[in-house]
Amino acid sequence: MSGGFRSMGLRSAGRALAAFLLAIGFVYVFSAPYERLLASSAETILRATERLPITRLSARGGEILIDRNDIAPGAPRPGLPAADLHFNLALLAALFAIDPRPGRTENVVAFLGGCAVLFGVHVVALVFQVRSVYATGLGDWSAAHYGAFARNFWGGGFHFYQIAGRFAAPFAIWWLLRRNRDGDTAARADRPRR
Repeated sequence: MSGGFRSMGLRSAGRALAAFLLAIGFVYVFSAPYERLLASSAETILRATERLPITRLSARGGEILIDRNDIAPGAPRPGLPAADLHFNLALLAALFAIDPRPGRTENVVAFLGGCAVLFGVHVVALVFQVRSVYATGLGDWSAAHYGAFARNFWGGGFHFYQIAGRFAAPFAIWWLLRRNRDGDTAARADRPRR
């Protein structure tokens, strides 16, 4: 009996590793357009929440570059490493690949839904990262424009994502979507058959 569980565990681990490696390849190949979409989405939120919409984000060379209309021409623009935001897509793919039948329609649909939710997490994380740079990384300008609460809120939110959130988000998304799917499966099993 334990041999059966061991072989199931090895198969699950093999599927998870294969999905992880495939997702890393996918992220590598499609990182540039994904980062442009990410920058554009976060910029829309940032500009909508600014009194004067002056933030511009662009993705180039694996970085999200921050530009503002009030930064002097020729001054260096802060660059944020984009892979720190989105590498966890590979972890999400590995988690969904653990399923005994990963190609099942329900699993694929749940994975795609999880990718959409994770995209939203990436956008929010980028907004926090940019606001953290504004609140804490621009010296006197930051102190003049952001109070202690705002500095702690934006800086703390960004650091939470960096330390725990980027690893926890794929697990939470997978667990919530799997729990809902398992609940649907149990409900279908409890229905009387005709």
